[in-house]
Amino acid sequence: MCIFEPYTTFMFFVFSKLLVFLISPLVWIIALMCWAYFTKQEMRRERLLGWSLLLTIVFSNCFIFDEAVRAWEIPATPDKELKKYEYGIVLGGMSVYDEKLDRAQFFRGIDRLIQTVELYRKGYIKKIIFTGGSGRILHPEMKEGSYVKRYLLYMGIPKEDFLVESESQNTRENATLTKKLLEEKHIKGDFLLITSAFHMRRSLGCFRKEGISVDPYSTDRYAGPRKLEFDYLFIPNISAINDWNNLIHEVVGYVTYKVFGYC
Repeated sequence: MCIFEPYTTFMFFVFSKLLVFLISPLVWIIALMCWAYFTKQEMRRERLLGWSLLLTIVFSNCFIFDEAVRAWEIPATPDKELKKYEYGIVLGGMSVYDEKLDRAQFFRGIDRLIQTVELYRKGYIKKIIFTGGSGRILHPEMKEGSYVKRYLLYMGIPKEDFLVESESQNTRENATLTKKLLEEKHIKGDFLLITSAFHMRRSLGCFRKEGISVDPYSTDRYAGPRKLEFDYLFIPNISAINDWNNLIHEVVGYVTYKVFGYC
């Protein structure tokens, strides 16, 4: 391994976190409003305020977001179309650890784990591989895999039926370290890859780049049935801005991974 690789990996990790901030639609809107406040040119101020208003309208519209994410997400697979798999690989990024309360706090991405357990119970997958470490720069010791392992045991999954990889910090490392785990355990075959629908495109690219044969099983979908209701079409919703943040982050992440040759 190149002596510069750990440094490069760390810098890529820091850069990705900084990028999350810079590409946020809310940051763009606030930046335009601040620029308008400080500029001395009246015409420029009007244009900047106009752009900030337009961005607010667009990014707070649920219907526009729904159509955009529908085009991006990998569609869900009906269970009746599934074959049987020896292993299902589920990606982390669904929780953080609350030190004060000494327990995990799960987000909407927990659907990945819930669907995985259901697939296991239904017999579509015989065993589970969880991949996910710490996604926090200041607390690399808080590894998601360690406390997810505890929850799998609480859910009644026998310890011999799951493997945990808890060192990865991003999607690329999910793939590379999972491959290492598979090689160490001499595990081969086709695998069911389980992650959020909006994250599936990048995940598939990374795992297939590593030569792992995976089929997608999308969970936690943003795009549901198309709605043409008045409030959905015209009334601004602040949650849509946050949803756009997640989508833009994922699209930029996918393009960045492509450029670096990670997927």
